[in-house]
Amino acid sequence: MAVRIVRLGSPRLAGEGTRIGTVRRPPRGVPKSQFAAQDWYDVWYPDLAPSADTVRLGLQAATDAQWASFVKRYRTEMASPQNSRTLELLAILSRHADFSVGCYCEHEARCHRSVLRTLLLERGALVI
Repeated sequence: MAVRIVRLGSPRLAGEGTRIGTVRRPPRGVPKSQFAAQDWYDVWYPDLAPSADTVRLGLQAATDAQWASFVKRYRTEMASPQNSRTLELLAILSRHADFSVGCYCEHEARCHRSVLRTLLLERGALVI
């Protein structure tokens, strides 16, 4: 049992389980009925996505310092009581079920999902 950090829209891996989309917006041009069938996500959970302003900061980050600023802001957002409880829940569930969380970004290293991976690990999640 574990949580995987994935790129939404990529082919599902065997045993991946339920795919959770931690993105601000659904995929463009895809009917809602096709989200799961096209490997986007089974459940949309935008609460774990960065706010619109923070997303913009991350997308514009061209230097390590700018990326660090994005990470700091996103971590602050995830420290809210509601988001912190969600991260705790996912960490506990990772010990009992297979599921995945993800985003659309091509490169995890410059995507909020890299920070999400760290946040889950800090809470004791089993991450593949």
